[in-house]
Amino acid sequence: MERDRVAALLTCFNRKAKTLACLEALYNQKLLANKVSIEVYLVDDGSNDGTTEAVSQAFPQVHIRRGTGNLFWNGGMRQAFTEAIKQDYDFYLWLNDDTLLYPHALTNLLDTHQSLTAQGHPRPLISGSTQDADTGELTYGGVIRRSLLRPIKFDLLEPGDEAKPCDTINGNCVLIPRSVVEVVGNLDPAFTHYAGDWDYGLRARKQGCTVWISPGYVGTCSRNYVPGVKRPPRVKASEGLKKIAQPKGLPFEDETLHPLNEWKVFAQRYAGPFPLWIVYWLIPYRRLVWLSVTGLFRQSKTQT
Repeated sequence: MERDRVAALLTCFNRKAKTLACLEALYNQKLLANKVSIEVYLVDDGSNDGTTEAVSQAFPQVHIRRGTGNLFWNGGMRQAFTEAIKQDYDFYLWLNDDTLLYPHALTNLLDTHQSLTAQGHPRPLISGSTQDADTGELTYGGVIRRSLLRPIKFDLLEPGDEAKPCDTINGNCVLIPRSVVEVVGNLDPAFTHYAGDWDYGLRARKQGCTVWISPGYVGTCSRNYVPGVKRPPRVKASEGLKKIAQPKGLPFEDETLHPLNEWKVFAQRYAGPFPLWIVYWLIPYRRLVWLSVTGLFRQSKTQT
C-alpha cells in the first residue's frame, strides 16, 4: 500500500526551544507508518540563538534553508513551500513553530480530508484549530467574515464535533492537499508577515476549492497579541505611522494595524469594487490618523 507523503512547512526566528518542541510533537504524531510519511522543510530566517544547529543535531532529517532575516512569516513559509512543491507531495502542512500538536492531530486532519472528499466537497483545504494551553480558549484556526458590511473583518470559528466550512484560515496549522496547490499555487509575495494566510484561503475559494476547520482542537498555540485584553504601550501617533510601514505593523488599541501598502492589496482584492475598497482599506487607521492630527494641532497651539 502506497503511503501518503506529507511535507510539513515551518519558518522560525530565534525561538530555539519552541521550534524544537514543535518538531518533537510533529514527529510524535500517532500515525500508521505504512500509511503516512512526513518530511519537514524549515526556513530559519537568520536566527542567532543556535536554532539551526540544534535542529540539525536533534532532527538531522529536516531540510533546513537559511533566510536573510527579512523573510518574516509569509516569506519564510513561501520559501519552504517552494522547495517542497518541487517534490510533488500528496499533502502540505503549514505549521507555526510555536504550535504544539496533539498526538492525533495529523490523523484528524487527514481523516477530515478523506471524509470531505468522500462527501463530494471539491479540493478541501483544512485548518486545525488551536487553543491556549492554560485557559483552553480558541486562539487560531478558521475564520469567517463578520458581516456583509465588514467584508475584511474576520472572527474565529469555534470548532465542533464535525468539520465546519469557513471563509479563510489562520496559517498556524493547515493541511493543503496537492489538488489545492495545483490551482492556487504558493503564498503571494505581496505580503511579508500578515494576511498571506487569509489571502491564500480566499484565493482558494475563488478557484473553486472549499475551506474548512477540522473537528475539535489539533494542538496548543498562545496568541501573540490579544486585542482588547492587554493594550500595548501607548506610542506617539507620529511614531505609530512610521511603525505601520514595518512588516509586523503596529498593535494599536484593539487590533493590529497592517502595513499600509499590503493592507491596500488585500482590500483591493476582497473588500469590493472601487471606491468601496478604499473605505475598508482606511478604516483600521482612522483612530491613529485622528491622534496624529489632534497631536499636531495641540503642538501648534502650544508653540503659539
